[in-house]
Amino acid sequence: VQLQASGGGLVQAGGSLRLSCAASGRTFSSYVMGWFRQAPGKEREFVAIIGYTGSNLNYADSVKGRFTISRDNAKNTAYLQMNSLKPEDTAVYYCAAAKSGSNYRSPMVYDYWGQGTQVTVSS
Repeated sequence: VQLQASGGGLVQAGGSLRLSCAASGRTFSSYVMGWFRQAPGKEREFVAIIGYTGSNLNYADSVKGRFTISRDNAKNTAYLQMNSLKPEDTAVYYCAAAKSGSNYRSPMVYDYWGQGTQVTVSS
C-alpha cells in the first residue's frame, strides 16, 4: 500500500483544513487508518484512528471535538477534518495504515506511512 497525504497549508487560528490520504491498491478496506503528527523537536504523536469500515473511531484528547476522521473505502481515501485550529496544532501530519494490532495509538503498529503534509496555524 502506498499512501499520499495532502491538504495541508497555512491557516489562521480558528480556521479549518481537510487532510486527505489517498491509498493505492485494492485492499484499502483491510487496513485501520491512522493520523499522526510531529512538531519540530517533538516525537510523533497519535491524532486519530478509524476502523476498517469506519465504525470505530478514536481521538487524542487534544483534538477531540475539533477533528473528525473519516474514510471512503470506495475511493481508497481517508480524511481528517480539522476545525477550530490552534497554533499548537502546527505540525507535519502523517497518515498511516495498519493491517492489525493491539494499540493503534502507537506508531509501531502501522505498516505503511504517507510522506506527511505540513499544517501551520498562525495566531
